[in-house]
Amino acid sequence: MQRRRQLDPLQWAFLPYIAVSVTLVVLLGLDSPAAGPTKLLLMPLLAVPVLVSLRRIRERAAQALILVALAFSWLGDSAGGLFPAAPEVPLMLMFFGIAHLAYIALFIRHLAVRRMQWWALVYAGWWVAMVTFVEPHAGGLLIAVAVYGLALGATAAFSTRCHPLVAIGGAFFLASDTVLALRLFLPDSLPAWSSPAIMATYTTGQGLIIAGALIALRKRGA
Repeated sequence: MQRRRQLDPLQWAFLPYIAVSVTLVVLLGLDSPAAGPTKLLLMPLLAVPVLVSLRRIRERAAQALILVALAFSWLGDSAGGLFPAAPEVPLMLMFFGIAHLAYIALFIRHLAVRRMQWWALVYAGWWVAMVTFVEPHAGGLLIAVAVYGLALGATAAFSTRCHPLVAIGGAFFLASDTVLALRLFLPDSLPAWSSPAIMATYTTGQGLIIAGALIALRKRGA
């Protein structure tokens, strides 16, 4: 009798993250106070498929970089609640900036399989446009926003050297932070649905980056 094929744990490990991501977007659309606590579940749940895959990944440095990126993303998500006495936006920029640096190192050292795609130059144009557009409204945060924008744009650009899911995830992450920047500095210019849109693109971007990274690293370790 033929043995039943064993289900790869990675096929279900993303399901809790996907479910909570969808729930969060709905809660934001309803302007529910439950959205805040729900948001804090995202990165711990996205770490589940990473932990499930540890035995299949030989490169310990790659594992560490992924977990560092998720940990600092979680700190960025929870900055306002964890540090209520500190200014939230600078803390978010710092924590997410560190997460992006971890992703960049991951892409360059462990996931790159091709040269950077020529169309990645669009991310340089995005940075110039973003800084130009935000400059009149950012005040003392302009330098921090510009530096963070460099890290964000570099993440998206270097993601084009990796698995296609990683490249798509990098683009979604950049799209999310672009809308977030507009919401922070020009709140009256965006419709009410921009908040759910920010989180929908953010969760999609993070999820695709991790999925693509795990697929590539597990295949290499097989």
